[in-house]
Amino acid sequence: MPRFELEKFPQGYVELGTQMKSVGEALALGRSFPEALNKAIRAAEFGFSGLESLDDLPQSEIDRMIDTLHPRRIFALYTELCRRGFAALDELATRSGYHPWFLYEMAALAELEGRIAATAEPVTAGGSTAASAGEIAPALLLEAKRSGIADKRIAALTGSNEAAIRAGRNAAGLHAAYHFVDTCSGEFDAATPYFYGTYGEVDEGKPVGSEGVVILASGPNRIGQGLEFDTCCTLCSLSYRGHGVTTVIINSNPETVSTDFNVSDRLYLEPLTAEDVLEVLNKEGIKRVVVQLGGQTPLNMARELEAAGAEVVGTPTAGIERAENRELFYQVLQELGLKLPINRMASTADGVEKAAEEIGYPVLLRPSYVLGGRSMVIAFNRDELHEFVEKRVVVSPEAPVLVDQFLEDAYEYDIDAICDGESVYVAGIMQHIEAAGIHSGDSACVFPPYKSAPATLRAMTEATARIALEIGVRGLLNIQFAWKGSDLYVLEVNPRASRTVPFISKASGIDLIAAAVGVWQGKTLRDQDLINDGDTGIPGVGLGKCITGWAVKEAMFSFDRFRDVDPLLGPEMRSTGESIGIGADFGEAFAKASLATGTKLPTEGRVFVSVHDSDKSTMLPIVRELRDLGFEIAATRGTADFLFQNGIFAEVVLKVHEGRPNVVDHLQSGRIDLLINTPLGRYTQRDDSLLRIEALRHHVPYTTTSSAAEAAVLGIRYLKRREYTPRRLPEGRVERR
Repeated sequence: MPRFELEKFPQGYVELGTQMKSVGEALALGRSFPEALNKAIRAAEFGFSGLESLDDLPQSEIDRMIDTLHPRRIFALYTELCRRGFAALDELATRSGYHPWFLYEMAALAELEGRIAATAEPVTAGGSTAASAGEIAPALLLEAKRSGIADKRIAALTGSNEAAIRAGRNAAGLHAAYHFVDTCSGEFDAATPYFYGTYGEVDEGKPVGSEGVVILASGPNRIGQGLEFDTCCTLCSLSYRGHGVTTVIINSNPETVSTDFNVSDRLYLEPLTAEDVLEVLNKEGIKRVVVQLGGQTPLNMARELEAAGAEVVGTPTAGIERAENRELFYQVLQELGLKLPINRMASTADGVEKAAEEIGYPVLLRPSYVLGGRSMVIAFNRDELHEFVEKRVVVSPEAPVLVDQFLEDAYEYDIDAICDGESVYVAGIMQHIEAAGIHSGDSACVFPPYKSAPATLRAMTEATARIALEIGVRGLLNIQFAWKGSDLYVLEVNPRASRTVPFISKASGIDLIAAAVGVWQGKTLRDQDLINDGDTGIPGVGLGKCITGWAVKEAMFSFDRFRDVDPLLGPEMRSTGESIGIGADFGEAFAKASLATGTKLPTEGRVFVSVHDSDKSTMLPIVRELRDLGFEIAATRGTADFLFQNGIFAEVVLKVHEGRPNVVDHLQSGRIDLLINTPLGRYTQRDDSLLRIEALRHHVPYTTTSSAAEAAVLGIRYLKRREYTPRRLPEGRVERR
């Protein structure tokens, strides 16, 4: 089942075509087509518990989705089948191109769901009642489970709740059975079989037992949760096996290393939902579950798993809650005397505007409980705030909006750390190259920090240790900081592995996952030689160092798949991968990281510059250096006037609305080799949007911040030197303990 990012790129998914647009995929196995289909939809993790009807959409929208290549077309077809049944098969096959066999199977599923819904008691004057699993005939419940229908879906059909359905099913002794997929086709005993679940059949394989550990992986690749988390899960399994612990991995992603058969002792190709995970735990007799390494998906089910009797490895769920819940998080920072941006929570549109006025523009707006910065926006003025409230989100008491002070012109940092309850190892401090307000997953970052004062680094190191110990972290932790003026602000705390853990592990020579597993197995950080008080001057705190000189992480984007999407970055994450560049100096590392993502920095030609007034003084030395490196300079009228006043002659190029030939014409004719553009606000510069889209189409490198432009210049200087020296990577401390 392909994983699409409709929420991130809504205008890019009007219709599918010959160019691939999915960013990941899930695999599910079953004994019947409906079972495998329902499980695959659950595994793809885009908000459905299986094949469901879209009852909230108008008929006109359902018809449009059926008659076009819409990525949610299968749900629109199922909606019609739920309404019209088998009689609609021929018509829908003609309209959609679906083979009638698939539509017949879907219609049979709709008929089954209708029978399940009929078991719910009708609403009466005295109130409403609903069926529980105990009231559904055992044969019907078994039929539902054999068709892959989740407990959550049964609850929705009967007006019950998932816990009641699960309790009734457990009381009836109805549990998943698991089959081997024989990797040797029966020729001889397979050493590496893997499992999938079904119902009503004989279970295969003896339980692992309570000494084993289950590692929850990250599911299908998506924006905000990708292969970096799979790396963490893979290394975790290998490290546990080095300690003699039997490992079980649950994942649904067929593209990953964690689903290779020799990575774990047992592999389950199952959806990452609490229901499916609890069934595996029941079969294997395992209590311990690792939720820190698979991104937000496993972390979100930690409390539910614990309530069902599982033992969450590492940081207690109470500590996870103190970091994830904004109110509890604010209390922690206040107790520690640490600063955070001024913030308000609003449950009405008027409340959002009032909060913004009290804080002062610009403000960062975000729905509560977002993943990958989804729907987050920086509003620079009242008009942009209104557009966010009216078009981007629904504001209500059940779905409040967080309004935060936006720290413009601040420096942002990411820190990955490990805590054993007594000591803290700060594995790496990474400085964002992009300006404040760019999601950490989209910003290029550099390790060690570039041009950062020792006092700044010490303050972040000390704050990291205090937060980790206060929350009760056991294992990995990621913190995002902002430094503005002389003040340190805590932006976010994630009590889990972050997407930069593999990057820091490679650049520092320390396998952070192996160190975390060591902590979970009872070894302190001092036992692992990771705490050297002399490194930081702070008792009980160690600090990692870059063993490669400089390392730069650059984000990989797929904007070429969505040709009319503005590639301007912001607080909502949009990257689909990343690269690493290693060098003796910053310029070398940045140039390599850029080349790895397909961005070839020019060493000659013409640079086009269009920057806002507030950025012109900052951009002046950058443009001057580009001129000195031999580049011709072109600019919009206002920027060209400013450059001329400061001794730099620039060719004047028209904006799009000023006539022809304009900057887009120059891009199309190949006259521009590098684009430097810093827009003001998010919605006010249509010309800027058009030229960035055109630059993307013609593979012209572009930067949207002065810090990124400065980094590009350093990379260009390295490329112009043409000094390529092979160097052996340092051995580092990479052994697993």
